[in-house]
Formats: sequence, C-alpha cells, structure tokens
Amino acid sequence: QVQLVESGGGLVQTGGSLRLSCEASGRTFSSGYMGWFRQAPGKEREFVTSIRWSGGVVGYADSVKGRFTVSRDKAKNTVYLQMNTLKPEDTAVYYCAAAADPGLRVSVVVGQGTQVTVSS
Repeated sequence: QVQLVESGGGLVQTGGSLRLSCEASGRTFSSGYMGWFRQAPGKEREFVTSIRWSGGVVGYADSVKGRFTVSRDKAKNTVYLQMNTLKPEDTAVYYCAAAADPGLRVSVVVGQGTQVTVSS
C-alpha cells in the first residue's frame, strides 16, 4: 500500500516562496503519475500539476503556470512543488497524489495534505 506524506507548507507573505515535498513509501514506483491538487475553503478541488514518474512534466493549471514547478527525485521517491510569487488566492490545503492517469483521477492515493497560507 502506497503512503504519501507531504511537508513544507506554512504561512508566507504575498510574493514569497515555499517548497512542498511529498515522500512516497510502501512501494517503488516505475510508472504512473504523481502530482498535486489543492482545495481552498468552500471551493472545489483544483488540479495543480502532475509529472510522470518516469520523467516529464504533464502540465500545470493556468492559475499557477509560470510560478510553480514540479519535480521528482526517483532515488528518494519524492515529488516536490516549488511555489514562487505566491498570491493570496494560492491559499489552500495542498494534497500530493499518486495515480494511474495524468489528471490524478484513476487509482488515486492521496496524502494527508499540507496547509499553505499566503497573507496579503
């Protein structure tokens, strides 16, 4: 059973940066996708980005394109989300996910989430 543990969330001012980490345990990945989605209070879940475990970024939501960067370290079974030029509208709980599809909808395993708060 795959387990995902996120870290790196916190409080940051507008324009600041944070890096989220997601460490996977319980299996060794050789295929599939990992990525991030987020959910703000009162809003629907929003896809942020995903990356092929074998390499290659799938894409980003328009709302974060140019500001967020996803990467993965296969040796550490870890995926990262570098978030720059943060805005108050980026405030949300960020969830790491492992899935069989690039949209993170099929056979999904989700971490516990980490809170990101951007103050204005």
